[in-house]
Amino acid sequence: MKKVNKAVYRYGMIADGDRIAVALSGGKDSFGLLEILRYRQRFVPEKYSVAAIHVIGDSRGPSIPLPKELAKWLEEQGIEHLIRPTYLAENESLPMSCERCTWNRRRTLFTMAKELGCNKIAFGHHLDDLAETALMNLIFHGRNETMSPTADYFGELTLIRPLMLVPEHELKRFAAANDFPTPPDPCPIGCHTRRQWAKDLIAEMRKSCPKVTSNLVRAALGKGIPPPDGKR
Repeated sequence: MKKVNKAVYRYGMIADGDRIAVALSGGKDSFGLLEILRYRQRFVPEKYSVAAIHVIGDSRGPSIPLPKELAKWLEEQGIEHLIRPTYLAENESLPMSCERCTWNRRRTLFTMAKELGCNKIAFGHHLDDLAETALMNLIFHGRNETMSPTADYFGELTLIRPLMLVPEHELKRFAAANDFPTPPDPCPIGCHTRRQWAKDLIAEMRKSCPKVTSNLVRAALGKGIPPPDGKR
């Protein structure tokens, strides 16, 4: 909660009256984000509402089964939600590349968020995700940058990443403690992506430099910004 609040207030992610759609993939990160945003409603001064949106589909298209445990859990928790197959153009070839799949899923998420009357959409990207993106941008594109904490789209929606300062290992413990539903089967090409390569490389570097994750993110976010873990 402390790390989420630090990100929220440092980057102005949530304001009074916001209606936030949480992009719920069904994994530990998005479930953790949904629960934390709901929990903090009890204690923070700003008043906001939360809904969940889930897109069915991966690189194989929208024909994969609906994760029934996810839908059941949302109904039991009384959480407003919307579930829909991913957008797919008529001439879309399958399986999709990671880039095309991401674009189609994001288009679907934005459409759903607008239908629910949301002005913010929250993604469950955590500290390790930002570090992996920073490493990939540096090596493959020569750019020292990572995912933005916030981003405006079309003047109608603002994307926020409240978990950006939370390391993945903490989310794993949080998910285990909350007994979230079993996540959907992973995309069959997910383990062969550049992101998996970056994750493996950072894990190897961590053996010699325990702070490699926070150092990568700190460098990519810009000078003068405190390290994500709060240490100098």
